[in-house]
Order: sequence, then C-alpha cells, then structure tokens
Amino acid sequence: MENKYQPVIGLEIHVELKTKSKMFCQCSADYFGQKPNLHVCPVCLGLPGALPVPNEKAISWMQKIGAALDCELTKDSKFDRKHYNYPDLPKGYQISQYEEPFAINGKIKIKNKQFRIRRVHMEEDTAKLIHEDKGTLIDFNRSGVPLVEIVTEPDFNNAEDVKAFLEELQVIIRYLDVSDADMEKGSMRLEPNISAMKIGLGTLPPYKVEVKNINSFRFVKQAIEYEIKRQVELLEKGETPIQETRGWDDKKNKTFSQRTKEEAQDYRYFPEPDIPPFTFEKKYLYEIKKNLPELPQQKVDRYIKDFKIKEADAFVITRNIKTAAYFETVVLKNKNYQQVANLIINKKISTDLSPIEFAKKTDELLATKTTDMQALNKAIDNAIKNNFQVVNDYKKGKTNAIMFLVGQVMRELKGNAEAKVVIDSLKKIIG
Repeated sequence: MENKYQPVIGLEIHVELKTKSKMFCQCSADYFGQKPNLHVCPVCLGLPGALPVPNEKAISWMQKIGAALDCELTKDSKFDRKHYNYPDLPKGYQISQYEEPFAINGKIKIKNKQFRIRRVHMEEDTAKLIHEDKGTLIDFNRSGVPLVEIVTEPDFNNAEDVKAFLEELQVIIRYLDVSDADMEKGSMRLEPNISAMKIGLGTLPPYKVEVKNINSFRFVKQAIEYEIKRQVELLEKGETPIQETRGWDDKKNKTFSQRTKEEAQDYRYFPEPDIPPFTFEKKYLYEIKKNLPELPQQKVDRYIKDFKIKEADAFVITRNIKTAAYFETVVLKNKNYQQVANLIINKKISTDLSPIEFAKKTDELLATKTTDMQALNKAIDNAIKNNFQVVNDYKKGKTNAIMFLVGQVMRELKGNAEAKVVIDSLKKIIG
C-alpha cells in the first residue's frame, strides 16, 4: 500500500542562542535549572509600555548560522508581530520575522544529496508551561530568549535523510559556538511537516501535518514513520488527513492531535512598530561569511586530502570539534595519521592524556615487537590444550575460530608478540 505513496517532508528547527542576555531586554538568558520567574522584567513579561531593544550579538550569531548554511544574507530586514493567543505568550504576539528574514535560500549537502534551506530568521522564545495535576504553571524565565528558526524546503522523502540532516545541522551549530543545541535541555527543538503524495502526481499534497517540539533524532524518525503510515491509511480510505498540529507520545510511540494548524493569515503579521527596519552594509555581511570557522564537511574533505585517512573515520572524528582539535594536535607529533585516527575512534588510548603523551603511546603501541618464539610456542600449546573445541571448529572450516586462539595467546604473552607471527605459528601447529 505504502509504495504507492511518497513522503513529502519539510523541517522547522528552533535553536536557542547562548547569548548572556535575552533578545529584547537585559535579563539573563541562562534560564535552565533556575528558579521559576527569576529572570524577568517588564519587556519579557509583556507589560504595557515596555519597549524592546534588539540584541546585536544574537542577530550577528543568527547571521553566522545563515552563512554556514550557504544562505544569502539579506541587506534589508525587519521584525514582525506574529499574533496568537496562548498562555506562554504574555503579549498576545511574538516578535518574529515574516516577509524579510535575515537569511534566505541556503542549502546543505549530505551523502551526495542536497537539501534546500528556505529561510533562517530571528524571533523570541516563549515562556515554559509546566503541566501538573492541579493545573498548569507558567515559568517566564525562557520568555524572550533569542530563538533562531531554520525552515527547509519539503525536499525530504524518508526519515533516514531527515535524521542525517538534523545531526549534521547540530554539529554545524556547535562548531559555530552560538548554541549548545542540546535537545534534552530544549535548546534545539525539531518540528517536521509531513504529508504523503501519490507517486507520479507531481503536485504537493493539499495538507500538511506538523509534529511539534520533538527532542531527539530517534523520536523524529519514529514520528515521521508513524505519521506516514497513519496518513496513507486515511488516503487509502479516500479521506484527506486534517491539516493540524500534532504532538509525539514517546511512551506510546504515536502522534496525537493538538490543534488545527494555522495558516500565515491567521497570525495577522504586520511590521513590529517599536523596532525600525535594518539595512546592513555589504562589508558587514561579507565579514560574517569571511570569519566563519572551518565547518565539519570542510574538515572531512581536508582530512581525506591531507592526512589520507578513511572518509568514515574523518566523519567520526569531526562530529565533535574538541575531538577534531585533539586529533590535529596529536598528528603534529605523530605522523601515523590513520593509526592515530583508529586509536582515538576505538579508544585504545585515553584522550585524557595530553596530545604529546598520546603521540608517545601511539609510537609504543605501533613499535615493532620482538616475538620470543620459545614463550610463543608454550602459549600456543596452552591455548590448544585448553580449547579443544575451538581447535576442532577451526579444522572443520570455521576459519574465524583461530582469532579466539590468537586472543588467548596474546593474553598470556601480555601483547608482546606480532599478531601475524602468532597467526602463522598457530596455523602451522594446528595444520
């Protein structure tokens, strides 16, 4: 049934910036784990007459994200009011961006596939609702924290690509050092928009379902797979799924209806009257792009070219910027690039050591060992005597069984032997 339909998936990703102060006031943006309603003022509480003042650092950091996603940084931009009534929004509107965002038309390439970024814009976060048996409490500490929204085109047709994209995006944001992008703390929140389209139809479906505020890559994948199955079942009955916002229940592994999904006109956007429009100089926008750090994929490409290490290993090492920096410092002292990569990835040597100590340990580990043949033969005799069944398995054609014997011999010799010599000697003795 499902092979008659193709998933159509777009993403909205919200990322909280780790600036010291909030987006439009001087309150501390460090709200996680703090006492409720501690970091608040008339601006982030939405009290009448309070005037917002934009956070310059937050805007420049948002533009860094846009530049890293290969977006066009717009010369002219402005803030808008997005109106909706919900308890976590004290003003009755959110200061966001609609017609003129700070960044547009970007892309990320992953596994030889390109995914388009429609826009990256700046807004303020809402308060946090805490649901209890007796009712719902509101913590305004999060209200007004700088929030970046990244919106993709509906370029995804499977959950695996979505997961790979989001993982890469998280690494990029951490490289830029503008956010922890920690999903458990809510500083990166994932919202897929999901539809199912009949293959060959050629036009986008007349509906989409948004699943809100998912906090793990695994749950995003599960939510997409569940939604596609649910929507296809409805389409097969001749029904069109309702355009709505749904939540994800990670206990039941299913989505649930929250409310019908709003259209842009429902938000009654209009320009924010308390914040003048922005015009950025070309030189300023050029400096944003010029001063980007080396990004994860650029590091992967350089490691393959300069260090000749395997692409899969370069990918693993570059997932964490500290691991990548450690690797590069070690290989300044020890030129065994691939071996150093292997040792870091497989944790054969502790990365708690200084890079110089790690490089020395690498040399010791890779040094050619002199095998004591008398001790080796004794260890082989013991291994054969104590493991008759393994020896018989090897003789019956289970060639991998010999590696168990190699392990037993190496353990007795405390690793002081060449593995190739051990294997050759075992084969010769067993026959």
